[in-house]
Amino acid sequence: MILCGVTPEMVGSPPRRWRLFRASGFLLAALLAAAMLGAGCHRSAELAPATIVQHEISPDPARVGPVTITLRLAGRNARPAGGARITVEADMTHPGMSPAFGEAREIAPGCYRGQVQLGMAGDWVILVHAVLPGGRMLDQQFDVRGVRPD
Repeated sequence: MILCGVTPEMVGSPPRRWRLFRASGFLLAALLAAAMLGAGCHRSAELAPATIVQHEISPDPARVGPVTITLRLAGRNARPAGGARITVEADMTHPGMSPAFGEAREIAPGCYRGQVQLGMAGDWVILVHAVLPGGRMLDQQFDVRGVRPD
């Protein structure tokens, strides 16, 4: 019987050189993949962006109305990350409420302050959107639970 042009006599173990070629090809592919993965991990560690290392809301506990958000950004080696443009977005944890937006300005190297209007009592999520010098973007969030009525 011939299936796809292959007779039973043609089926058997491939010659030794082909088995070695195939095995070395798999080994080469695995080494290449490991090298690429390692290089990718190393690069991301070197280029780690700044992060928000501290945030504070005033008044504490938060109340309906304007709240002041203070953020401290730091880069590698815990150095202050200055020169960022930061917008703040406040969203309720349940659907149906419009988000509130504000802008945080640098008041000291790596220290930013802004205001946002919380329109309702309940739980909120604060989203921080920063564009760092050089164009890198940073997005982080934190929760503000139990905002009290005014």
